[in-house]
Amino acid sequence: MGNDPLVNWGAFAQARAELGVNFVRILGYFREDGVKSVSQIEEAMRAQNAAALVIPAHTLKGEARQFGADPLGDLAETIETIARDCVELHETPTEALEHVVRLRPLFEATLALLERDANPLAVRRPAAGFGRRPLAG
Repeated sequence: MGNDPLVNWGAFAQARAELGVNFVRILGYFREDGVKSVSQIEEAMRAQNAAALVIPAHTLKGEARQFGADPLGDLAETIETIARDCVELHETPTEALEHVVRLRPLFEATLALLERDANPLAVRRPAAGFGRRPLAG
């Protein structure tokens, strides 16, 4: 992953343009589904259940890529691929552990960037406070 940005902003802008007024709502679904997928992946890893890793990793991969969250999508794909191989070979997904450990922090950092960019006024607008006039709304 290195110094790669967490979000491909070109793909993000394209998704935003294509989704239009539905963008914020669908980003909210990504948050809900992503939180659920990450938890399911962690539970499956604790249980050493390769089959239970596949669907949440696949779901997270697709949704992340929809918003240009390529490193998150790639990490989810790695977990999915390892899990599918383990299911085929009837092995436990031990090899996926290092990737699963990185998943939640990457998901949370990525989501924070996406949500910040989805609502720039909420973050970037200077707050009215002592010695400042409130901004005209």
